[in-house]
Amino acid sequence: MLRKKYEFDKEFSILIQLIGEMDDLIFKIDKILSDEQLFQLFESDLSKRYPKTNETGRNSTPVEVILRMLALKHLRDLSYEKTISNVNESLVLRQFCRIYFNPLPNKSTLIRWSNQIRQETLLQFNQRLTQIATQLQITQGSKIRTDGTVVATNIHFPSDNSLLVDGVKVISRLLSQAKEILLRDSKNINLSIFRNRHRTARRISREIDSLSKTRNQSGRQKREKAYSKLVEIAKASWKQAQKVKLFIGNSNLLEYQKLLQRFEIFLPRILQVIEQTQKRIFNSEKVPANEKIVSIFESHTDIICRGKINVDVEFGHKVWLDEVDGGIISNYRILKGNPHDTQQLVPSLDKHVENFGSSPKIVTTDRGVYSQSNENYAQLLGIKEVILPKGGYRSKERIKHERKRNFKKARRWHNGVEGRISFLKRCFGLQRCLYRGELGFSRWVGWGIIAHNLTIISRGTLKNKINIAAKI
Repeated sequence: MLRKKYEFDKEFSILIQLIGEMDDLIFKIDKILSDEQLFQLFESDLSKRYPKTNETGRNSTPVEVILRMLALKHLRDLSYEKTISNVNESLVLRQFCRIYFNPLPNKSTLIRWSNQIRQETLLQFNQRLTQIATQLQITQGSKIRTDGTVVATNIHFPSDNSLLVDGVKVISRLLSQAKEILLRDSKNINLSIFRNRHRTARRISREIDSLSKTRNQSGRQKREKAYSKLVEIAKASWKQAQKVKLFIGNSNLLEYQKLLQRFEIFLPRILQVIEQTQKRIFNSEKVPANEKIVSIFESHTDIICRGKINVDVEFGHKVWLDEVDGGIISNYRILKGNPHDTQQLVPSLDKHVENFGSSPKIVTTDRGVYSQSNENYAQLLGIKEVILPKGGYRSKERIKHERKRNFKKARRWHNGVEGRISFLKRCFGLQRCLYRGELGFSRWVGWGIIAHNLTIISRGTLKNKINIAAKI
């Protein structure tokens, strides 16, 4: 049964007074997370874990504890294990997470509850934080600067041979699990279908890597021959898996069905790797980026080329950020593929109007976002200063317009968005996503933005107090 909160512990409150209070930032974040609307958003998602989660079953970890422990994890960019360890060792953090003297949830419990949180819930959570920031006068929503960045998925650099080895490794692992189950129920199965080919595949892959530096005809022929062997091994493993899948598919037992699901997830991906390798290596065909698979584990990963000086290709997803005055990220979007930046201004402005009820006074972007239609749309919304620098050829009138004092001043303010992106990547994990799957990616980004906004709001309230005290 889903519990909302632990009962307030008077003995714990006496003890915490003797030890000391929370530091100012944590205290402010503690107050923000006490907001009833934020609590209800989480309660709504967690109550849908099972059909009767709110009615029957043993008592769960309370919603308030889960919310605060997940917030703490991303505020300090910790692992699940480290989060639990830190809370367990600190009375102040026990107070912050509202655990008191109660036992902490273990890592598996926390992960399962975390996986219940939907992307839409985190977006609504962030919108509520933006409302709180507006009420506390941290932001007025009068200015907006918008830009994109790439958050990498947690994969190794994809090469054809390494992806084939990954496929053989996964199949070998699944075959080993299937062997243990099938031989327990039947002794008349040919053991050759469980053959592990991973070590052979890995040896040939190393041979391909060593031959990749050769530029002569002989070296290229040897490399192609090695690729041919590796593809044959991958195909043989795939055929073994298909045979084992038929054995498993005839049973309705739960452990068979779970294993069957893994076969159904990975076998199509491995077949796609084999096919794209054959096209690229043997047929010298170019495979379009949207048809490539760069990881059999994180198959949702996009291939993104942004023309950066030090980075040719990035693997992950493009994330578009809208930052308003006060440093609050009022909205974010995880984009599919690698769409052009010119497509992002209109949705950003529409969402800003939805969040704040009015258009901003200033909107500023970089050169990649400029288009005449974007500029016209911003002006139609009644935005006084539309700062969209134009790339390429500029007329004399355009140059004169972009040299105006207010234009240059807004451009300088826009440069701060790069610092904001750097802050997100350094402190809140947006350099690389460590959660699994597409849904895990959306949760990782959402929590990173939320942790950032909680930090900015808490700093802003402290700063406002200092300013008021200085005036007095």
